[in-house]
Amino acid sequence: MPGMAASPRIFEYLNLPEEYQVIKLSWMTPEKGESLAAYAKRMSKRIEHKNPVLLGVSFGGILVQEMAKHLNVRKLIIVSSVKSNAELPVSMKLAKTTCAHKLLPTQWIKSLESLALFVFGPSIRPKVEAYQKYLSERDPAYLDWSINEIVHWSQTAPHPEVIHIHGDKDVVFPIKNIDTSNHFYRIKNATHAMILTHHTWFNKNLPNIIEK
Repeated sequence: MPGMAASPRIFEYLNLPEEYQVIKLSWMTPEKGESLAAYAKRMSKRIEHKNPVLLGVSFGGILVQEMAKHLNVRKLIIVSSVKSNAELPVSMKLAKTTCAHKLLPTQWIKSLESLALFVFGPSIRPKVEAYQKYLSERDPAYLDWSINEIVHWSQTAPHPEVIHIHGDKDVVFPIKNIDTSNHFYRIKNATHAMILTHHTWFNKNLPNIIEK
């Protein structure tokens, strides 16, 4: 599951062994007033296989954790994401109490450069045009919903078996806020966009993580 506003194309450099059947999910349009829990239940109906491995990036990582509450998963893997609302950055925690996130100009949907920097982090600035092709969900209503559901995510305790892969240079979800004590992989010099920038690490290590 790709991150907020992103398309499945962010996985284009991942090459897993042929024995894996890879299904790349995409975002659905949220219904008016739909909660993340309800959205996850609706999304989980797209999963046709028993005991799947779910992998989600950023907000997609939050979503697959909610989906796992409705499925029997073999493995649950999150990338550049958070395991509970305690790991959200201070700015997002403050936004929850002040509702400051509602003041975000999500109409910057018309500026692909601004959206790319928001989704992937400022580290991509030198190559921002190259990253714009990965953005497919540009509806301001969808972005408003996504930001609101991240800020108000209710999960207080991590899934006990969630596997967390995170870059130590991630500024969207800084590693200083992340619990690294269990099932955690720290990727050196990796940013929030590491599913693209560090695809060689994933191609080498992800099969072992799945089979471990």
